[in-house]
Amino acid sequence: MHTPRTFREAKDLLTSAGTSITALTEQALEEARQKQDLNAFLELFDESALAQAARVDARLKAGDAGPLAGLVLSVKDNICYKDHRVGASSRILEGFTSLYSATVVERLLAADAVILGRTNCDEFAMGSSNENSAYGPVANPLDPTRVPGGSSGGAAASVAAGIVHAALGSDTGGSIRQPASFTGTVGFKPTYGRVSRHGLIAFASSFDQIGPFAHTVDDATAVYNAIAGPDRHDSTTSQRPAPPITLDHPGKLRIAYYKECVERPGVSPAVRDAMTALVERLQKEGHTVEPAELPMLDHQVPTYYIIATAEASSNLARFDGIHWGGVRRPTVSAGAKGSAPRYNAAFCWALLCSAPVTTMPTMPRPSACAD
Repeated sequence: MHTPRTFREAKDLLTSAGTSITALTEQALEEARQKQDLNAFLELFDESALAQAARVDARLKAGDAGPLAGLVLSVKDNICYKDHRVGASSRILEGFTSLYSATVVERLLAADAVILGRTNCDEFAMGSSNENSAYGPVANPLDPTRVPGGSSGGAAASVAAGIVHAALGSDTGGSIRQPASFTGTVGFKPTYGRVSRHGLIAFASSFDQIGPFAHTVDDATAVYNAIAGPDRHDSTTSQRPAPPITLDHPGKLRIAYYKECVERPGVSPAVRDAMTALVERLQKEGHTVEPAELPMLDHQVPTYYIIATAEASSNLARFDGIHWGGVRRPTVSAGAKGSAPRYNAAFCWALLCSAPVTTMPTMPRPSACAD
């Protein structure tokens, strides 16, 4: 059977080829084992994944399956799933089994998705190369000699390798967007407060946000629509309704790009040329594309690290061997010291720009070679 890379392809197989979600799940499990050298997965949830697949198959036959029936996905190892182990890729929480499911997990299961397993990440989501996991680095499926980015490198790799249709990661300062860039996948960090953080092991609470990886914008949108919305368990979620996103656009767009992020000396020529080519292509298609100012660019990353490491210090204080975690010396380094700096200049300045759409390079240079 052809292995479907996207959710849309999987749905087509379910209707045209007469396959089952159980068969798709078994195929994904086998694919994960064949590609275990990537070290993308820390654990495969064979039993619960196949049980969920059987339940969804029955709902399909009854004609009342949810909107994500046919979707097989992975979750980052800092997102709780009841009666499954979760450990933020750290020995500190080794062997810990979650007592409850994150809101996003509950919503995915309610929408009839199948969760294949938990993916490797930088320890406690601190890092940008996925080389800072207690369980070893993750390889980039596009080039195993290069890093997949981080901290959600395992989630990105599980999608890029064609094992799952989508994955959930978390993004504090680029941990979805950067690995998506390095692995050639679609990564989406929702606006803070649109997706519940309930059940996410915290790094920096005022930045953390859960979001999807996928091969296509369509699939990322389907996952986002299932997980977004208010949650009584998370007071930081917006109480405004979250109507489903559609990909229809009104025609020609007004688009801004941050010229400082293209013209800076640290941007590699390949990235600069690709960005310039994109601007020219959009202009030829009839869109209005203009440069925009990005004030205080040099202050943004230092400010991020001050806030993020302060919040991490508070959040990780609970893992002291008394409240949570085993008595052992932590191996995490605050702020992912020594890893590649994040390139998150567009943090919220789009609000100051007159254009409804902004664009910029995700990273100033391609994926680095693994150590």
